Amino acid sequence: QVHLVESGGGLVQAGGSLRLSCAASGRTFSSYAMGWFRQAPGKAREFVARDWSGGTRNYADSVKGRFTISRDNAKNMVYLQMNSLKPEDTAVYYCAANVAYGGGGADYWGQGTQVTVSS
Repeated sequence: QVHLVESGGGLVQAGGSLRLSCAASGRTFSSYAMGWFRQAPGKAREFVARDWSGGTRNYADSVKGRFTISRDNAKNMVYLQMNSLKPEDTAVYYCAANVAYGGGGADYWGQGTQVTVSS
């Protein structure tokens, strides 16, 4: 079982940056592929980024070059650095554990943190 708690969301102007954090419980954290998803109002939840503990990272095309996922296994933390934010990045962002390859889903989810990008 993994418990996830996100933080770091907020309101930012277009072009700005935010860093989301995710604190994870569980002694097997380092063995999980961790990731971030997001859900905008009226839209389905979509994959954003995935980090496999071996160092492989994958991103949605819409965030490549702007977002960076990272993790600190010693602290059981996952981060999402978001730069050059756009209004279309506005969504609730969810941290996830045991993310399927390709971002098709995950076994564990956080409660989400709101990110709002103003134009």
